[in-house]
Amino acid sequence: MREGWVRVSPVFILGAVALYFALLLGIAGWTSRRADTAGYFLGNRNSPWLVVAFGLIGDSLSGVTYISVPGQVGTAQCSYLQVVLGYVAGYVIIAEILLPLYYRLQLTSIYSYLGQRFGRGAQRTGSAFFLLSRLLGAGARLYLAANVFQAFVFDDLHVPFALTVSVIIGLILVYTLRGGIKTLVWTDTFQSAFLVLGVVLSIALIAREMALGPSGLWHAVWESPLSRVFFFDDWRSPAYFWKQFLSGAAIAVVMTGLDQNAMQKNLSCRSLGDARKNIYAFTGVMVVVNAAFLALGVLLFRFATAQGLPVPAQTDHLFPTLALHHLGPLAALVFIIGLTAATFNSADSVLTTLTTSFCIDFLAFGSASDRSPGSETRIRRAVHLVFAVLLLGVILAFKRFNNGAVITLVLDLAGYTYGPLLGLFVVGLFTRLHPRGNAVPVVCILSPLICWQLSAHSAEWFHGYRFGFELLIFNGALTAAGLALLAAFPDHRRNPAS
Repeated sequence: MREGWVRVSPVFILGAVALYFALLLGIAGWTSRRADTAGYFLGNRNSPWLVVAFGLIGDSLSGVTYISVPGQVGTAQCSYLQVVLGYVAGYVIIAEILLPLYYRLQLTSIYSYLGQRFGRGAQRTGSAFFLLSRLLGAGARLYLAANVFQAFVFDDLHVPFALTVSVIIGLILVYTLRGGIKTLVWTDTFQSAFLVLGVVLSIALIAREMALGPSGLWHAVWESPLSRVFFFDDWRSPAYFWKQFLSGAAIAVVMTGLDQNAMQKNLSCRSLGDARKNIYAFTGVMVVVNAAFLALGVLLFRFATAQGLPVPAQTDHLFPTLALHHLGPLAALVFIIGLTAATFNSADSVLTTLTTSFCIDFLAFGSASDRSPGSETRIRRAVHLVFAVLLLGVILAFKRFNNGAVITLVLDLAGYTYGPLLGLFVVGLFTRLHPRGNAVPVVCILSPLICWQLSAHSAEWFHGYRFGFELLIFNGALTAAGLALLAAFPDHRRNPAS
């Protein structure tokens, strides 16, 4: 740390956050003018594809990538890039198979497809798993960012964590409650810009502190033992390449292609062609940005070692510790603005898409003739507020029970909660099976429970084999097998499409 540099004050940090939020609120006010229900759900299907693509960067990266991916380098090296390369294959599947289906059916909630294919029971089951998945995933992401603010700002001001999170969610409600997707397409683009700028400037500032030019920077990362990416030596390890690559493809399909949160923005594009261009543009930038975050992690550990600084026991705190205490005011400002972008981006679109899925799939918005537009607007806003309260509860639960790196936690949760969605869509898209709607929820609940037991005892039962992110694929396959078994015993009392 340079002589004369001191710990950045909480007042400085709060001032930066306040300025950022003022800009965000200005964008939200401009975009939400004359926003109606169609604008809230799908932005009147008039969103520019390039804006959507850039906005998806921040939504997919969020605070987990910003903090947890660099911190995870110390224990998993750069193996996460194997998962990211798998994402590329998954996004191709989304662009070439799922998007054409969604646009052909003119869907608002993508789980309406399950209703058309298997019946309302399957639609509600798919939607319920999305609601659970996104509440847990968004809660983990927002918990990570809020926890950093708490540790480095609000603890000094003696503000309790529950109040910190409540204020963050309250600020998000200010600009999402009215405009929905019509607003989020633009605010997410604004936030993505600051998120990407944060990692680029952080790398530059660390390089300056270590007196590294472009060539020296490259060698510092490349020659570090932490920069290892590919792991082919032990197929039983969770870091084995093919397990991570195939899991990454499956994660991309389910957490983007079968996820209302990501697809709702894609469906707001003007046409299928624009939506495809959006996906492919986003994919390229996503790989580069994730590689940059891993390189940042290598540099953070190398800087800490060179300066004789202890690495925090919770590696998620390494980046904020160095940025706020050891790299000077400019690095602190860059970190705070990037983290603020990640914080708001982690939850704003989630509240909107959770509301959309619940209103369409459970309350049958758009098909109930006894509701006036004004009545639907009031109900929609009430549902939006309820999900904000539920999100607060999830974050407080993570604060109470989580001890590990949040990026691993988020992907582990995806393995259990998105597996049934994967199985439902695979059977729907690639078979002509018609499993009984009343028993579909039972299969979708049993599959994750079986996978949980397998994961807990895999080393004991399978000669040292340990499940990694590939548990998602197995979960989906188990769900599909259960649905096929149901279809072998058709229920003649009901029409499968009813």
